Amino acid sequence: MQSFWNERYNQPDYAYGKEPNRFFSEQLRHLPKGRLLLPAEGEGRNAVFAASLGWLVSAFDYSSAARDKALALASERGVALDYITRDFDDLPYEAASFDVIGLVFAHFPLSRKKNAHQLWDHLLKPGGYLILEAFSKDHLLYNADSKAGGPRDPDMLYSTDELLTDFPGYEHQVLQQTETILEEGLYHQGLSSVVQYLGRKPLA
Repeated sequence: MQSFWNERYNQPDYAYGKEPNRFFSEQLRHLPKGRLLLPAEGEGRNAVFAASLGWLVSAFDYSSAARDKALALASERGVALDYITRDFDDLPYEAASFDVIGLVFAHFPLSRKKNAHQLWDHLLKPGGYLILEAFSKDHLLYNADSKAGGPRDPDMLYSTDELLTDFPGYEHQVLQQTETILEEGLYHQGLSSVVQYLGRKPLA
């Protein structure tokens, strides 16, 4: 998979555009600024947006081509990013380091998804927020004849029940499956089924 993503991100165009994901940007605008982590951030569109608002942004992806383009976009927009090339099981961050973690179409194999969710909880401060938009399990019905993109493996897709199970005790401020029309670069185009989530970690 790493070679697949390096090949995609080595193209001159930004695969998912230069503008932030709409749900992520709408939610982030209303939260108090602090430290933000963006896993599987790709070419940096969400990281650069957040940094432009004054967030202290850390991001990672296992594609070196993605990091190069993210840093180029940050330079173009005049902001700074802490962006490393890592997989999520080899991260340098300490527990309870981040005020917000943003997951934008960050899909993982079933064998790794629960571990990823446990890690996000570990890295998030008490009272911190998790923002997520991801393709729902119904998305396979939408993307057969479209350019909406997304994994073909249903186990990599999301459901609202899954988030309720994996983030117990969180205050689920937004939790919904909905239809949306994606207009994000070359590979997220068209009617899609997504899960959208804003959850707040318990203070205690």
